[in-house]
Amino acid sequence: ERLRNVHARRVRVVGTNTLRRARGRGTEGFRDKARKVLGHPVEVISGMEEARLIYLGVSHSLPNVRGLQMAIDIGGGSTEIIQGRGFQPVTLESLYIGCVGLSEAAFPGGRLTARNFRHARQAVRLELEPVKARFLQRLPVRVAGSSGTIRAVHDVLLSLGRARKGITVKDLEYLVERMTAAGHVRRLDMPVLSADRVQVLPGGIAILVEVMRSLKVRRMVVAEGALREGILY
Repeated sequence: ERLRNVHARRVRVVGTNTLRRARGRGTEGFRDKARKVLGHPVEVISGMEEARLIYLGVSHSLPNVRGLQMAIDIGGGSTEIIQGRGFQPVTLESLYIGCVGLSEAAFPGGRLTARNFRHARQAVRLELEPVKARFLQRLPVRVAGSSGTIRAVHDVLLSLGRARKGITVKDLEYLVERMTAAGHVRRLDMPVLSADRVQVLPGGIAILVEVMRSLKVRRMVVAEGALREGILY
């Protein structure tokens, strides 16, 4: 409906982790229907291409810095980590772990126990182990987070009077303690978030705190741009 009156000469429609994982399981019918509705084919992109596009969106939405910078994006089914200079990505990685999948696997029924958080964080560390050395060779001058999970975490921290200059590991450990004390997602007092976002926040926080710890990130700023803006660029 929104595209009907948009006379764009060049349109790119991309599918990410959900369609990557569902390939060969009846997704051709979905993609055909989507093409007819949108008037354009759906391109299922690789994790590396998703990472490249995210970096473009992030780097164009922040002031330029001299030196290496890092972008981190936590989606529902994957997490992208990218280092680059200016608008050019240098090191890209897409991990098969995201806030939705990890929340469902590590926090069954929405239960928030210390044991569940330990298991979730261990799963993240195992995913990071093969790739983290590439990102530790040179530490970036700026680390930026993008998309729903990181923005949601930042909004919650701001509402609690924290993270005004960016997200720190100490801030995230504070949230882990609050969530564990609540005991269940239904008892979390986070009015700044939608109910759907609260449901997948435990997995997202587990990913974010372990990524920041493993990659020695002291502070993370939040970028407005991400995948969609990267596609436009």
